[in-house]
Amino acid sequence: MSELPGDLIYTSEHEWLRREDDGSVTIGITDHAQTALGDLVYVEMPETGQTLERGGDMAVVESVKAASDVLAPIAASVVAVNEELADDPEKMNVDPYGAGWIVRLRPSDGVDETEFLTPDAYQSLIDAADG
Repeated sequence: MSELPGDLIYTSEHEWLRREDDGSVTIGITDHAQTALGDLVYVEMPETGQTLERGGDMAVVESVKAASDVLAPIAASVVAVNEELADDPEKMNVDPYGAGWIVRLRPSDGVDETEFLTPDAYQSLIDAADG
């Protein structure tokens, strides 16, 4: 079990969200998700400027075990993608909450943090799943 960063909010689909000072939201997959997937070998990311629907496909991460869709937790437009992941997808394994971020989004309708999980609530979710 790793320590969950307290400045993030989480989804039940094992994504994390960080509000940035400019109003954008950075998103990645959690340490729990990257551990379950195993060694990541490829990441397919959206295009900058692309509009994403909440719950729609945002990215695909492929590991030696499987490919997994990463869903957009908010309706938003893509303002940045982590281009370093194209050559080094393992950054998500090594530093999922830092250098392993996937996209930065500009929310269409804001972010209602009550719709997401606190670090404690997310920890309870993964404890129950692992239990």
